Amino acid sequence: MKTKSVERIITPPSPHFVGDGFRVHNFIPSDYHLSMTRMDPFIMLDYNSKFNFPPTDKPRGVDVHPHRGFETVTIAYKGKVAHHDSYGNSGVIGEGDVQWMTAASGVLHKEYHESGFSKQGGDFHMVQLWVNLPAKNKMSQPKYQSITKDQIAVYNLPDNGGTVEVIAGNYKDKTGPASTFSPVNLMNLKIKRGARTDFNFPANFNTGLIVIEGKIRINDNETADTDRFILLANDGEIFSVEAEEDSVVLIMSGEPLNEPIAARGPFVMNTKEELIQAYEDFTAGKFGRL
Repeated sequence: MKTKSVERIITPPSPHFVGDGFRVHNFIPSDYHLSMTRMDPFIMLDYNSKFNFPPTDKPRGVDVHPHRGFETVTIAYKGKVAHHDSYGNSGVIGEGDVQWMTAASGVLHKEYHESGFSKQGGDFHMVQLWVNLPAKNKMSQPKYQSITKDQIAVYNLPDNGGTVEVIAGNYKDKTGPASTFSPVNLMNLKIKRGARTDFNFPANFNTGLIVIEGKIRINDNETADTDRFILLANDGEIFSVEAEEDSVVLIMSGEPLNEPIAARGPFVMNTKEELIQAYEDFTAGKFGRL
């Protein structure tokens, strides 16, 4: 097998606020190198690097807004987020938990800091990832997966070198609990200084890493610090990660859908006509009430 080489290491773009509760660096889509098509099926990635929020009695967040045509995946590293949507789903995630919402044919939802966290304040560290849906599934029924830390499959690295927490897809003999509509691998590598491990994904899978904490070396020759995004080329299957200090790394790899993308705001469809229909359905109240 060939090595999947490093195509580019990307420093975080300048941060901006989504609502008043999420201070994010937008890695996808940020430029040509991380466009929706380059990282297909991962079409949006907002990275909330570690940020301290002061205490408040009014929870910060994003008020009611619509989505259609894709899935939102929120991964919590620090802090707590609450979720409500127009299909009656709700939940709170804390450190190590994941919310996986399938917007599909259309939902309204809102996300905000959990009330206890808001009153106490503290470090907030999250990733929100949008995963595109195949055309045949874009108008399927919405659903919600609340994945707690104890549900996530854990592979223990040799010699107490750390763990691989599998959210979706497979690593070695472990399979993640998240159900997906196309082949997607999503996992957190928690690796101790000096430890090393390998990953193996098909060459055509679009693959990227975010260094959540620490500092790592990829393929023995490229180094990446905290908050960097590592884009891997589609030229091989295997790559290695070695920790230069205790590190947490989010790893994503998925089979591209290779379908047309028509995106505007909270809707991601395949054609302009479908986008127009999404706006019409939303204004007509067909996404429910929240």
